[in-house]
Amino acid sequence: MGGDCLGLGGSRGRHGNAPPPSFRPLPVQVLGLSGQGLEVLRHPGARTGPATKDPTAVERANLLNMAKLSIKGLIESALSFGRTLDSDYPPLQQFFVVMEHCLKHGLKVRKSFLSYNKTIWGPLELVEKLYPEAEEIGASVRDLPGLKTPLGRARAWLRLALMQKKMADYLRCLIIQRDLLSEFYEYHALMMEEEGAVIVGLLVGLNVIDANLCVKGEDLDSQVGVIDFSMYLKNEEDIGNKERNVQIAAILDQKNYVEELNRQLNSTVSSLHSRVDSLEKSNTKLIEELAIAKNNIIKLQEENHQLRSENKLILMKTQQHLEVTKVDVETELQTYKHSRQGLDEMYNEARRQLRDESQLRQDVENELAVQVSMKHEIELAMKLLEKDIHEKQDTLIGLRQQLEEVKAINIEMYQKLQGSEDGLKEKNEIIARLEEKTNKITAAMRQLEQRLQQAEKAQMEAEDEDEKYLQECLSKSDSLQKQISQKEKQLVQLETDLKIEKEWRQTLQEDLQKEKDALSHLRNETQQIISLKKEFLNLQDENQQLKKIHHEQEQALQELGNKLSESKLKIEDIKEANKALQGLVWLKDKEATHCKLCEKEFSLSKRKHHCRNCGEIFCNACSDNELPLPSSPKPVRVCDSCHALLIQRCSSNLP
Repeated sequence: MGGDCLGLGGSRGRHGNAPPPSFRPLPVQVLGLSGQGLEVLRHPGARTGPATKDPTAVERANLLNMAKLSIKGLIESALSFGRTLDSDYPPLQQFFVVMEHCLKHGLKVRKSFLSYNKTIWGPLELVEKLYPEAEEIGASVRDLPGLKTPLGRARAWLRLALMQKKMADYLRCLIIQRDLLSEFYEYHALMMEEEGAVIVGLLVGLNVIDANLCVKGEDLDSQVGVIDFSMYLKNEEDIGNKERNVQIAAILDQKNYVEELNRQLNSTVSSLHSRVDSLEKSNTKLIEELAIAKNNIIKLQEENHQLRSENKLILMKTQQHLEVTKVDVETELQTYKHSRQGLDEMYNEARRQLRDESQLRQDVENELAVQVSMKHEIELAMKLLEKDIHEKQDTLIGLRQQLEEVKAINIEMYQKLQGSEDGLKEKNEIIARLEEKTNKITAAMRQLEQRLQQAEKAQMEAEDEDEKYLQECLSKSDSLQKQISQKEKQLVQLETDLKIEKEWRQTLQEDLQKEKDALSHLRNETQQIISLKKEFLNLQDENQQLKKIHHEQEQALQELGNKLSESKLKIEDIKEANKALQGLVWLKDKEATHCKLCEKEFSLSKRKHHCRNCGEIFCNACSDNELPLPSSPKPVRVCDSCHALLIQRCSSNLP
């Protein structure tokens, strides 16, 4: 509200530019209808009774009731209408007018450079920041060419939000942020109170309405927002019509059900679209892979043709080579017959060597298994020793820290001892002095007591003499009185001196007690220092013992490391021997056509020779070496590479 008056008016045209001529402004700010919960708020100048309500609360209540009426009437009429609503539909126009009044209630006046500004477009712009989906509405409202005023933009925003069926969601986000709304609204405004939340809840029911509003052609800047109360007045027959209400409720439920089904179908359609897109992408990838595969097949076919042509050429060459080799084979057969007997003997010897070598291999494998088990045991022992070493190192570090702390404590206690001994010496000297002083004071006290006794005796004697010789010694009485007064003064002085001496003696006794307490405390500290020294000596002994144990363990670790290195070297030698045994294969004469090293072709002049170590076939030049092997103590033919390897191994094994 905030200064805007609501008036009665007839049905408006499309734009609702002005009320009818019979319209007269009434002296009330918001009119209420009897039976609908509206209250009459009187003019501020009218006389009121003693029990008047808060005018802003009455305004909020009236606006809430008007919103209820307009929303309910719009839903009922739209459902009975049975199709999408356009901008000429009167209940829809009245709904927008009521919403405009609700949003205007309690707006703050903003000062600008030329005039005072008061519009609802400011709080509606906030929705874009709070609800990201509302950015589209804000952008489309700003892009509309016919809108010039902020009020027109706000009206267009309301229409677009209704078409999107998200007006309730947008306004709910706005109402939650009270601190942001306080910049635009007064504290008593409808949007700041509970009535605003109720209206937002009522707006959820508008989601059943389908509206198709043309915002571009409509003049929203110059419309006059006047509420037409005539369409909310109902006859008694309409109020009692319950069947129609039941039908409307059933239609609403059906529409909600249909909308939910529609939403589910939309979600399934979107998921199917995404699946179709993924299938299309996979189909395109498969087509590309098919094309690549076809290209590869064509290339392979071309390569196959080339290989066939090359194969034909190779066949021709091999036939020629076969004809040449037939002659060589015949000559080799003759030589083979001559050398067959020698080869049989060699074969028997080789079989014997193979048996010996297989036995050796089994022995080596057994030794290997034993060595592997020994290695595992050594590794476990090493791990355990490493753990013990780490633990002992940690304990050593802790003991060193404790030693350093004990050293620091010993140094502090030694310094305290020296200080306490110096203090004891000084205090003993002070005690001796004090004892001397107390002895002197006691002697002086005794002398003073003797003097007092003598003075009392003298006084008594004087009194007796005075009594006896009063009459005789009247002339001497004045002098005696003077002496008595002097002696009394001396007595008073002596009494004061005695009191001072007694107080001083008490203070000295208190000091002596304090010194005795300090001495007892120092004696306790010295006993503690002596116990700490004993602990320190014990810790030193433990440290020396730990150092000895650490040294012994280090020596044991070094010995284990040496043994490990020796065992590793033995294992490596055994592995090499095993590899050599595994790789030993006696190549057949038919399989070798060229020398393994120089790769020259064998012929009648270039004979084939087996290496007795690796079993490969070499020419005479590449296998002109003889060495004793583990399989045979006699020197046997060996190839150049095996000869070099065996000599190197023998040189490395020598100490």
